[in-house]
Amino acid sequence: MFESEKDLIKAVQKTRIVRKPLQHLATFGTTIINYYVITEPIYSDIDESKKETVVRNGRVNSGKPQIVTPTYALNLKGFSSEAYKYLEFISNKFGVNSPGVLYQYKNEPGKINILNGSVEEVSNNIIKELNTKKDKLTAVIVGVDELWDVSLLKFIHDFTSESLVSNVNEFNSRGLLQPQAQFGGVPKAAVQRIEILFNQVEFGADPEILKKELDRWGLFDHYEERFLNLFK
Repeated sequence: MFESEKDLIKAVQKTRIVRKPLQHLATFGTTIINYYVITEPIYSDIDESKKETVVRNGRVNSGKPQIVTPTYALNLKGFSSEAYKYLEFISNKFGVNSPGVLYQYKNEPGKINILNGSVEEVSNNIIKELNTKKDKLTAVIVGVDELWDVSLLKFIHDFTSESLVSNVNEFNSRGLLQPQAQFGGVPKAAVQRIEILFNQVEFGADPEILKKELDRWGLFDHYEERFLNLFK
């Protein structure tokens, strides 16, 4: 357990991404990134004669990047109060329908192994093996043992930031960020997503999912008659 915010900052500062994935997050699909988080064991400070390294592996499943606006995000659950304040600030500064990109991740931890050798030796061996296999979607992260998941989050943050520009450019090239005046200025991607949900409901999907999506975009009044016609 960490004792203070200083411990988190220290963990982030000590984290090194020694091998990045060789491609960005997919714009129009999911991306699965495998990872190795390599750390010195906590007991290394007690017994310095042992040169052992902890290796945790797993994978992070990144869902398809989703175009959102401050209005949409403010209607989502699960953010902290500080995050909602920030979203209100963005809404006031750039507009309620200024487009952004939301990334969602699911971490699937794998095995934990303790190997002989220093962190540098173990990480170099893993990197050599990945390069030999021409593996493009595995990251190697040197982190802090007791806060290894903070090191993983640091990687996810950096990787997302690096992918953002290419993702936004691809959205732009398809016109998906263009505001739709007839729908109050929401991005074109939102209108397309709503059309897909209407089609799914007509074929038996749960209409509550569609209702929530309309509410999040503030578009229920616009689609109310069409929505109610689904139940006739």
